[in-house]
Amino acid sequence: MISDKCKICRRTGQKLFLKGERCLSAKCAMVKRAYPPGIEKKRKSGAPSEYKKALNEKQKLRRWYGLSEHQFKQYVKGILIKRGRVPDLAEELIKKLEKRLDAVVFRLGLAKSRTQARQLVSHGYFLINNKSVNIPSFRVEVGDTIAIKENKKKKGVFKEIIPQLKKKEIPSWLEIDKDKLVGKLKKEPLLAEIIPPAEIPVIFEFYSR
Repeated sequence: MISDKCKICRRTGQKLFLKGERCLSAKCAMVKRAYPPGIEKKRKSGAPSEYKKALNEKQKLRRWYGLSEHQFKQYVKGILIKRGRVPDLAEELIKKLEKRLDAVVFRLGLAKSRTQARQLVSHGYFLINNKSVNIPSFRVEVGDTIAIKENKKKKGVFKEIIPQLKKKEIPSWLEIDKDKLVGKLKKEPLLAEIIPPAEIPVIFEFYSR
């Protein structure tokens, strides 16, 4: 049975890696059924309208980060206010999204997916600078340390995560002690290294209408 998350990828026509390791395997729904759900095969159609294209790009990035429409809109609108005052709006937006605590936990390899990262943060698994934080949208700043609480390290959820962490490649803006399970935000996230699944300028156009 195909999950709702797999259907999201099929609707957007692109892998959004919402199921963690499964998305890299032959079990991925985009490998088996690379066409929208509800139809038997991919149909040929005319070029989508500008609005539809912008909507699709917005949905791809929003779902990639696992945000509600309200949350995502607030981030984009907050960046649009800075138009003319920052060199690159796309860079600013990605920085904001990648510095969310749930995004940092995922990038550090302390969760298999963004969804799992959000759940672990909400259930109070992590410390920021030795203080407990359970808000997924909490903004991590350069120099902050992220650690798993000692009493949570033996939880079953980490039985698979910790072995996988040993071979996980960490983005350049982060560092992690894979033995102590303590990470750090070294510098601002880099848009060029992230390669988001959407055309970000089109998203700004969508919310500027």
